[in-house]
Amino acid sequence: MAASARKTARPATHPAAKVPAKAHAKPTAGVKRTAAPATTEPYLRFYNSKALRAKTQAMLAALEAAPDAVKHRDAVADLVAEFTEVGMDYYYLKALRLAQVGFVAEQSARLGMSGAAKIISSVCRKFIMRMDKEQLLIVARHIRELG
Repeated sequence: MAASARKTARPATHPAAKVPAKAHAKPTAGVKRTAAPATTEPYLRFYNSKALRAKTQAMLAALEAAPDAVKHRDAVADLVAEFTEVGMDYYYLKALRLAQVGFVAEQSARLGMSGAAKIISSVCRKFIMRMDKEQLLIVARHIRELG
């Protein structure tokens, strides 16, 4: 019995799961990257499209390079709104699709999530539109750390 327990037990240093190499995108040339903070806290992440990733990188590079970063407030607010929609779809609606809850239930949830995303995006936009250069750069750094 002790022998079978030893066979199934994992050493404490063994990683729980391997992350595929594709999940880590290489930074584009000239784009300043900040290291993600070292943490032992659990986290959740959602995947986004290559197009949204490229759009994000381009917007962040333009914001960081701009002498007047406040001109990019609208772009930051639009990006945050898009992340909100994509994240809600990934975390909530994808689970419903996978569970095959049915067309009516899925559409009802989609309508509710759409309304919630609009409210969240509206509130975020109001704060982002009042940010100064330093605050926008902090938001940009945070977005980079998420990706």
